[in-house]
Amino acid sequence: VPMTSTSNSEPVLVQVGEKRGCPEDEEKDTPSKKPRVENNHQDEEEPEGEADDGEEENGETFADMMKHGLTELDVGILKYVSDHEGFSGILKERYSDFVVHEINKQGKIVHLDDLSIPEVAEAPQLPEETEVLTEEQKKQLGELQLFRNKEGNVSIEVIDDTKEKRTLVHKAIKTQFPGLETKTEEKDGRKLIVAYHTAGKKALAAPRKHFWPKNRGSFCHFVLYKENKDTMDAINVLSKFLRLRPNMFSYMGTKDKRAITVQEIAVLKITAERLAHLNKCLMNLKVGNFCYKNHPLKLGELQGNHFTVVIRNISGTDEQVHKALTSLRQTGFINYYGMQRFGTTAVPTYQVGRAILKNDWNEVVDLILKPRPGAEKEFLVRCREEWAKTQDPEASLKKLPNKRCVEGQLLRGLSMYGKKNIVTAFGLIPRNNRLMYIHSYQSVVWNTMVSRRIEAFGLKAVEGDIVLKGTHLLSAEEAESHSIHDIVMPLPGFDVIYPSHHGYRELLSADKLDIDNMRHKVKDYSLAGAYRRIIIRPSDVSWEVIKYDDPRISLVHSDFEKLENKPAPVFSKEGKHRALRMEFSLPPSTYATMAIREVLKLDTSIKKQTQLNTTWFN
Repeated sequence: VPMTSTSNSEPVLVQVGEKRGCPEDEEKDTPSKKPRVENNHQDEEEPEGEADDGEEENGETFADMMKHGLTELDVGILKYVSDHEGFSGILKERYSDFVVHEINKQGKIVHLDDLSIPEVAEAPQLPEETEVLTEEQKKQLGELQLFRNKEGNVSIEVIDDTKEKRTLVHKAIKTQFPGLETKTEEKDGRKLIVAYHTAGKKALAAPRKHFWPKNRGSFCHFVLYKENKDTMDAINVLSKFLRLRPNMFSYMGTKDKRAITVQEIAVLKITAERLAHLNKCLMNLKVGNFCYKNHPLKLGELQGNHFTVVIRNISGTDEQVHKALTSLRQTGFINYYGMQRFGTTAVPTYQVGRAILKNDWNEVVDLILKPRPGAEKEFLVRCREEWAKTQDPEASLKKLPNKRCVEGQLLRGLSMYGKKNIVTAFGLIPRNNRLMYIHSYQSVVWNTMVSRRIEAFGLKAVEGDIVLKGTHLLSAEEAESHSIHDIVMPLPGFDVIYPSHHGYRELLSADKLDIDNMRHKVKDYSLAGAYRRIIIRPSDVSWEVIKYDDPRISLVHSDFEKLENKPAPVFSKEGKHRALRMEFSLPPSTYATMAIREVLKLDTSIKKQTQLNTTWFN
């Protein structure tokens, strides 16, 4: 289960003695356009919607906080498809127990396995060009090109000065260091060649615009390998180092935080050299497999994700494991929205979403800002107390050191626009986070309706079900020729039809919402709805039960370890610990935690998992 509080992150990617670390306090500036075929969330770390700024201090605090968290029953996750006996095990004991590889548009599993810079056909170099610059000069010019040189230019004295030699130096600098310009200056009777940035100070703001060869694709595509960091945090770190806005990057899906993940990213007019240079200073991130293309990436373009999951301390016999995984391979699992869709605090995100849809803006503010049970950061507790006492946004805001959390953004909006303009004030929260609340409400409705549908009719197609092809309701006769794998259920909205046999209308009415009027006064919050398959059958399912002695070692050989020529983990037949290592591929917008839940028959909520294993957070 993705965590908001994690055990100490293991700094795998930095050699001992390296002083560089990455800035950790970036803006959460999430690109917001999403394609509309259901809500394209991979098995991802959903934005929590509350302040998520660092580690909890200790295990007890987090376990205590989770007493008030959600369980699966709270969000409509009730049923299983198979009748095998469940068994216990610990999920995500270490973040390296959960490895995600994106499956790209071509169906290829994405790996980080090449750190080299691609050869780009550029102006042919004359053989003597390469020898006119010394190694030291090349180093200085490289630093100038990457804005490392504080002087702002590099002066080169030409030995045995002739016009021809100077011409060669000018050419060599411009060819080998795109973005630099040169001029000849005279100093104390000697001629010097001075290299400087063409755009001078402007180059700092927009270095991409200068000297981009016409025959090179505008976008550098690369593979991002990350550990224990969510996708947007990783992009914020890259943006900071490259001095770019985060929206210069595009990607096909966001990935879990508490995991090792590998995905494709594209960035506009940044060279592979500049990206590769970052490998020297990035913590828990690595980039490689560079190539240039003429297009960015689009959200949802991926075919899915391939998961490698280790579940430690399993209690099931080999036979139980075999039965559970065979069922997963043959029948699949219920395509519930996973727990991370609903937040981890005492105020679930779907409650805020419901209040937005009801147009009850006072309740929206109250839910986000009111004091709540469970352990929180001290400053958040003080901020909430201040709000409860005074309803004064400015006084409450003063209690927050980090104004970029959702509470801070909302309070800033209230202090700017006043309590009579809550809709405008709420708009200061980034669009993705605002929509996440509504998607969360849709998801809890979907989960609940699917549980009721399966409770009533089991795992067969029945009259009144919806199939995606032609999006129509099945007649009794048609139902005979369809299986449960063909059936979809709608996320509520103004542009979907509903199954004739089940009570969406009643469920929404109980929440004081009108199913016939899902258009909202604020266009952003109008819900079109979408369809989602009830059952998903993972592909490429494989598994093994492994025994091992040292609980601290990783049981998966990561791309980074392979690049470093680290040996693969060794399993011992006599090992005192038993773990299940499973692999499977899932389409976009499905949750690996829900596949694992079907195997273990175990509640995947953080609340339940914390009770199993509080050592995670020590």
